[in-house]
Amino acid sequence: MHQILYHGAAQLNLILTEVQLNAFERYSRELVAWNERVNLTRIVEPEEIAIKHFLDSLSVYQVLRPDTSGNTAFSMIDVGSGAGFPGLPLKIALPDIQLTLLESTAKKTAFLQHIVDTLQLSDVAVLTARAEEAGQQATHREQYDAAVARAVSSLPALAEYTLPLVKVGGIVIAQKGQHPAGEVEAASKALDILGGQVNQIVPIELPGLDAARHLVVIKKKKSTPKQYPRRPGLPVKKPIVATN
Repeated sequence: MHQILYHGAAQLNLILTEVQLNAFERYSRELVAWNERVNLTRIVEPEEIAIKHFLDSLSVYQVLRPDTSGNTAFSMIDVGSGAGFPGLPLKIALPDIQLTLLESTAKKTAFLQHIVDTLQLSDVAVLTARAEEAGQQATHREQYDAAVARAVSSLPALAEYTLPLVKVGGIVIAQKGQHPAGEVEAASKALDILGGQVNQIVPIELPGLDAARHLVVIKKKKSTPKQYPRRPGLPVKKPIVATN
């Protein structure tokens, strides 16, 4: 696993130390062990975990780096964190990040807290809540420099989950698959209403990944109206989309 991670991260302009590589190794072991009793992932082989979870998460660095001018002491929220992706791998690689892991399933947040404690990660908060709830709370609304999300929802709903949490001037980074253009087009009305604008779409290719992935980067241009996010469930059931 160490060799795969080290060389894969180097392709992303990240040089991992032995301490960081050991942290990823421990994370992988704990993920597999917990997965026997909590449904966290279908990927359990160490090499696949290294590529499809860890390196895929670290690919977000490609757009974080220019947006933070080399400064990694910024606040980030991982929305729908699940087993910690992409937030925890980014925290291991960039320890200065102030990270919040937002996940609605208590069994998963128990795992997240276990990893934070086991790896002795500082400046990490684990929050058991829906994104729609957190986005209406003063402690989280428009408090973050960046929000990240992987495999959470289609972009119209995801915009409503994430943009209320980000400061004006901050960014949302959505990890998407091979063809994100349709989702981006479908989200145009939602982005306009919620205060966001697509800034760039960056293709990501890593050895071992099935196909090219894309990072959709959304810039927060103006404050999100107070009525958003709507109550839990509505962003998916009734997404903000353009009508003909």
